[in-house]
Amino acid sequence: MKDMPITVRRSIELLGLCAVGVVIVTGQAVIMPLIMAFFLSILLLPVFRFFRKLRIPEVLAIVLCIVTLFLVIAGVITLLSSQIAVLVNDIDPIKKNLTIHWNNLSQWISTKLHYTASEQLNMLRKQGESMGENVAGFFQNFFISLSGVFVFLGLLPIYIFLILFYRHLLLRFVYLWYNEEEHPKVQEAVRETEVIIKYYLVGIMIQIAYLIILLGGILFIFGIKHAILIGITFAILNLIPYLGALVGNLIGVLLTLTTSQEMWQIWAVLGTIAFVQFLDNNILMPRIVGSKVKVNALVSIVSIIIGGAMAGVSGMFLSIPAMAVLKILFDKSDKLSQWGVLLGDERPGQNPDNNRVLGIKLKLEKKRNQQLESETKDPASKKE
Repeated sequence: MKDMPITVRRSIELLGLCAVGVVIVTGQAVIMPLIMAFFLSILLLPVFRFFRKLRIPEVLAIVLCIVTLFLVIAGVITLLSSQIAVLVNDIDPIKKNLTIHWNNLSQWISTKLHYTASEQLNMLRKQGESMGENVAGFFQNFFISLSGVFVFLGLLPIYIFLILFYRHLLLRFVYLWYNEEEHPKVQEAVRETEVIIKYYLVGIMIQIAYLIILLGGILFIFGIKHAILIGITFAILNLIPYLGALVGNLIGVLLTLTTSQEMWQIWAVLGTIAFVQFLDNNILMPRIVGSKVKVNALVSIVSIIIGGAMAGVSGMFLSIPAMAVLKILFDKSDKLSQWGVLLGDERPGQNPDNNRVLGIKLKLEKKRNQQLESETKDPASKKE
């Protein structure tokens, strides 16, 4: 590998990345629950060690960890369901508010775009007919996606149990790939991976809690109806970095439109979300997670888009911690260290093109190439 030309080595690395992508796309139904289970298993390791200190048998300690995890998830789902139930109970005021908003919108369209109310209804009717033709396909895709969710949730506890049960075997497998003198570096990489995943996932749990409290509490003070539901929805969607916040803003506005006829409440919701998001991105989350997840913004956005295209929502959610783990592996490898530089957020102090040593090397190389060209054109000078 070391004797290969650099272009061949880079081509092999890119082909390897493409092959990994193909494997993830074709086997995402099995691979994505496995990756999620791997991250959650590392998150549950402190809980598992706590149960083991209490002299609880290993198998029972693993089961208790999984039960604890699903109790937390069930609590979040119960809270969300209760808020949705409150929203459903207000169905009559929602219909009234939607009718008022539709009349205002229809009047604005008539004034600005010169479409009468009947023309608008005809356009909506045509759109409804075209959408009705795709209802069967929509429900078919919906049930396929729903079945995929059940498979995901069914495989998740099994994977978590087996990963925790065979954790020493998996570590031994990793160490056997390297020479004994490289084991300290491998151990360091394993520990850094564990720390990063813990910081990231625990930080996300704390983030969900304070987003619900801050956003829901401020909106409640402003008198916004269903303030807690807006807070929960935004906090959960915010798990998808960058893109989730945009969708959360849109849903917050829609929920406000269904429960209010006053425009100031919409601006209050948007302003509050912007304020809470500013605190989250610049003050709270950096202090909670710190500088552990060192992945630059460009790589984060691209990985989120690629993860979503390859594996849906779970791919978007897992993209950033996966990039952080890959950065650790690349940094510890002498052959792949340039990929770690690409993923990192450390900006060089100066443009490499302005580097004096590099400039001297480039000039020497240019001079050598010119000399070779002259010798090729004039063989007599080479003999002399």
